[in-house]
Amino acid sequence: MANAITLAKKYVPLLDEVYKKAALTSVLDSDPTLAQAGVNANEIVIPKLTLQGLADYSRNGGYVGGDTSLTWETVKFNYDRGRMFTVDNMDDEESINIAFGKLSSEFIRTKVVPEVDAFRFATIAGTTGIGKVATGATLATGADAIAAIRAGVTVMDEAEVPSEGRILFITPTLYGLIQDMDTTKSKEVLNSFSQVVQVPQSRFYTAIDLKDGTTSSEEAGGYAKATAGADINFMIVEKSAIMQFNKHVVPKIITPDQNQNADAWKFGYRNYALIDVYENKVSGIYLHHKATA
Repeated sequence: MANAITLAKKYVPLLDEVYKKAALTSVLDSDPTLAQAGVNANEIVIPKLTLQGLADYSRNGGYVGGDTSLTWETVKFNYDRGRMFTVDNMDDEESINIAFGKLSSEFIRTKVVPEVDAFRFATIAGTTGIGKVATGATLATGADAIAAIRAGVTVMDEAEVPSEGRILFITPTLYGLIQDMDTTKSKEVLNSFSQVVQVPQSRFYTAIDLKDGTTSSEEAGGYAKATAGADINFMIVEKSAIMQFNKHVVPKIITPDQNQNADAWKFGYRNYALIDVYENKVSGIYLHHKATA
């Protein structure tokens, strides 16, 4: 067992690096110190501060007393997915580098990361109370995209959402249309965001279905756009509006010596996490999507 643990520790930095390079939503990861353990193992509690506004000052009576309320919002983890792979010992020969280094990194890059991104975007998009376009629409030109983004920025400005931490997630198609304009207006709009992240349409839906891996026709696992889902054109996210934590992302390695069923290496991967929007910060999200098919 000690050898397997050593091997796992050896490759954890590699797995983290792969995730950070490929996961488009990693820029939204929250500071883990902001959350503390909940009563139950499957939840965390988030601090929520409520203050009263100003009141009239009296020269005779002085200040009007104010109430401060610090409450803790309980949020349950909403993502728990995993897989276990088996690689024959002879196929792997004398090195774990191919079986673990190649298989695991390819699995994370092509399967894990796209699903995690898609789940996070769909969860944010499905949050009640966020700002969004009244009717889904296709943006056919760069000018259309600029106008739609400006409208979203205005909605957030009117809601007094801080501008410093706003991130624009946008499809490469729309980003290209804006770039092709090559105008001062287009550059000004894009430069107003702290970061612009291009998201492939295959990860960018308002709703997805997670395949369970066991039901007939779902054996391959993964995810797909939900029937009621729509393609997202762009999403503006003010980072502090998001709570995003990975509680348990650890590879598991079982050596051929430990494997009681076969002379083979086993690689397991599990991701147990949370993505949610703070109740009092829903105005920090703006969604623009196409019409539902």
